Order: sequence, then C-alpha cells, then structure tokens
Amino acid sequence: MRLIDPLLLEFDRECSGTRKCLERLPGEKLAWKPHEKSMSLGKLAGHVATIPGWIGSALLADGFDLTSGMATPPLGTPEEIVAAFDASVKLAKGAMAQLDDAKAMGEWTLAKGGQALFSMPRIALVRTILLNHSYHHRGQLTVYLRLLDVPVPGLYGPSADDDPFK
Repeated sequence: MRLIDPLLLEFDRECSGTRKCLERLPGEKLAWKPHEKSMSLGKLAGHVATIPGWIGSALLADGFDLTSGMATPPLGTPEEIVAAFDASVKLAKGAMAQLDDAKAMGEWTLAKGGQALFSMPRIALVRTILLNHSYHHRGQLTVYLRLLDVPVPGLYGPSADDDPFK
C-alpha cells in the first residue's frame, strides 16, 4: 500500500458528501451572503467545487506561486458548480494516483512573487489543503444551506433533515 492510498479512500468518501451539498444549492440564492464580509453562496460553492482541481493541477509540480493566479471559470448555476466539482475531483484523483511514496514525501512550496510562504511534503498538502481546507468550507456551506432553510444532507450519518428515524 502506498502512503497516498488511505487519503484517496478518504477523498472518495468525502466527495460523496460534498456533492450532496452542492446538489442542494438553490440557484436563485447564489448571490446571497449571510454577512457583508462573507463570500456569497455561489462564490463559496464554486470554491468548494474547485479546490480539488486546483490541488490536482499543482500537486505534481514542485510548488505554486500565487501571483500566477488560480483560474476559476465563472460558475453561474448549481448545475455548472456540480459539473465543475466532478471535473475537479477527477483531476485531483488522477494526480494523487500518480504519487508514489517518494513523490508523496517530496517537498512542495507555496510562494508569492517568488517568496516562499511555506513548504511541506506533498502528502501533507493533500491532508491540509485538499482535505481539511475542503472540509472547512463544506462546513460553511452547510451553515449557509441551513440559514436559507435548505435541507442539509447527512454527511456522517443522517442530518436533522434526512433522519429516517424521526
């Protein structure tokens, strides 16, 4: 078993829950924000949808410089967001599948204008940015759904909206 294999299994499991959240996006509310400092529902959902693809495209390189920007296509409908997520997941899984143990433990650096912000092994990038960062924003997304009275899907068992035992 390779070092990346347990993370690939976790990624597969978590993508199912994330997709359920994205499938429930109310199209007429994508511009809604819970607070003036918050991202809009559509922007947050687009970020959740594209995090895996960004990691997938950067994972096999030695790093990424933020000044080159992260191209995100405009995602104006829930269907476009879900489609972007599906493509993003495919890209991330393809990149992770290429990581042998030596490459997984190899150094990866995030920089801005050539100045290193941090470095870590690629496997740590998968854990912290691809997985943990995604969970953080998915959690925000479930709060947005709740505030909009959209039924929240169960992620680790039934939710208050999906509980079959009520």
